[in-house]
Amino acid sequence: MGLLSTALWAVAIPIILFLTHTYLSLLRNYINALKIGVPVRAIPIDQINPFWMIMDKKVLAFLKRYLPFLRGTSFARFNWRGFEIAERYRPHHELGDVYMVSTTGRNWLYLGDPDLVTEIYKRRNDFPRCSKLTSSLNVFGTNLGTADADEWKRQRKIIASCFTEQANAFVWSDTVTRAHDMLRYWASKPRLTTAADDLRTLSLGIMSQVGFGEDSKFEGHEERLRAGGTSTTSYKDTLQEILENCVLIMALGPEVLGKLERWLPKKLKNLHHACVVFQSHMTKMYEETKARLANQTFQTSPAPRNFLTSLVQASHEMTSEGLTERQLYGNMFMLAFAGHDTVAHTFTFATLFLAGSPDVQDWISEEVRAVLGSRDTKDLDYEKDFPRLKRCLAVMLETVRLYPPVGLAKWTDSETQTLKVGNKTLVLPPNTMIIPSYSSLHTDPRWWGQDSLTWRPTRWIEKSGPNGEEELITPRKGTFLGWSEGTRDCPGRKFSKVEFVATIATLFRDWRVDPIPQNGESLAHARKRVLDFIVADAAPVLLLQMIHPERVPLVWKRR
Repeated sequence: MGLLSTALWAVAIPIILFLTHTYLSLLRNYINALKIGVPVRAIPIDQINPFWMIMDKKVLAFLKRYLPFLRGTSFARFNWRGFEIAERYRPHHELGDVYMVSTTGRNWLYLGDPDLVTEIYKRRNDFPRCSKLTSSLNVFGTNLGTADADEWKRQRKIIASCFTEQANAFVWSDTVTRAHDMLRYWASKPRLTTAADDLRTLSLGIMSQVGFGEDSKFEGHEERLRAGGTSTTSYKDTLQEILENCVLIMALGPEVLGKLERWLPKKLKNLHHACVVFQSHMTKMYEETKARLANQTFQTSPAPRNFLTSLVQASHEMTSEGLTERQLYGNMFMLAFAGHDTVAHTFTFATLFLAGSPDVQDWISEEVRAVLGSRDTKDLDYEKDFPRLKRCLAVMLETVRLYPPVGLAKWTDSETQTLKVGNKTLVLPPNTMIIPSYSSLHTDPRWWGQDSLTWRPTRWIEKSGPNGEEELITPRKGTFLGWSEGTRDCPGRKFSKVEFVATIATLFRDWRVDPIPQNGESLAHARKRVLDFIVADAAPVLLLQMIHPERVPLVWKRR
């Protein structure tokens, strides 16, 4: 009995000490939060605790089912990753433009006022991006997404060399070709459950071509399966394997996978193999590009049009200020991840919204027909047509408004900062997280009207001029942060718009998409079901995305 008691105490004491330390931290953070002078809500578990992030929704669903009094409490409302999408503007309407969530780890200050958010972005030195939250992107090396201060400025200057008008024109033509191939595949299917997979393949193919000069023909999901799936030997296939398992890669890293390879299950061994092969592809391309530079062939023949070439050439020209080899690999991965996943998820949301909104499909088709005239969609021209396809772009803007792929956090770092809110000056201690409330700012009725939670792309278009030309509206500053704001906004903003508009224009001039009715329901009910499903199914994984888009089968029909 004595040995058993000793063993129990040996287990219990560390747990008691851990819980005591944890909740003393919460008490300390809560007291510090109260001193700031804004409404505070305390939650007993840090919302970015890795273990809690894995099981937060399941635990909360269980507790709310058997302990219904927890519903509506701060613990149930604010203590899970992605609560902002579910709550939208409601917390700010209840608590004010500024409120704080106090956790066992840090205090999180949420800003729902566009002027305050604009000030935060302007004061980039006082409120830097929290690179600790993005450090998982350092899979193959440090990069623009994780760099700070002067290092960020240096890398940003080099990365900018990728996003030229020449690159955008290339993105446009490549997207039109691939979108036609995807449409051919979709039109051949009486029932399509792989739209999300195919849209990822489309976006991946574009990034492979534009990023690395690796050409490949579009293959639909079932075509790839018939061909034997991925070989995990080509650049495109290894990148696809890595991007589809980003959470595991970012959690473990290629080095850990390599050290544990002999004990890993088959899936992780395949993932490690993909990392090794992908790294070898990048190294080979890097060495070939360096050799061309050394031989001065860039001066006598045009360089291949891809991001890798641009980065190596820019680094070569900047000599000591260029990217190191590892930084170059890190940035290529960052560009591939950011340029692929964000657009792919936006495509999926938009396609399902359109499936539930035949009136918007007609609206898009009308514009594309007016712009193209008698030309075929294969003849879509970047310089002439992209600026005129405002309705197609409005579909993207409205989708990103309701479902922004990613929201970035600021913080006070190691300094105390002040922030003027109305007639009060808030004193923010070191290590305070600052969160621009994207989902609130994007849906607040004060800025977006009483139908702010409704997907309505027409809100982005207004008529102006003597002939009533259609123009895109410019939202009030700070109310739309789809590509972030300030100097650290997304360098690929136009790249993503070009890819999206070219795809939508190709798909919807002569075709329409409908959901397949279930259990005898009418088409009108099926469309409403799809719109309701989007709201229920959207959730953050690494980025905000649809979790089960395959549960909404679609059919494509010619107009």
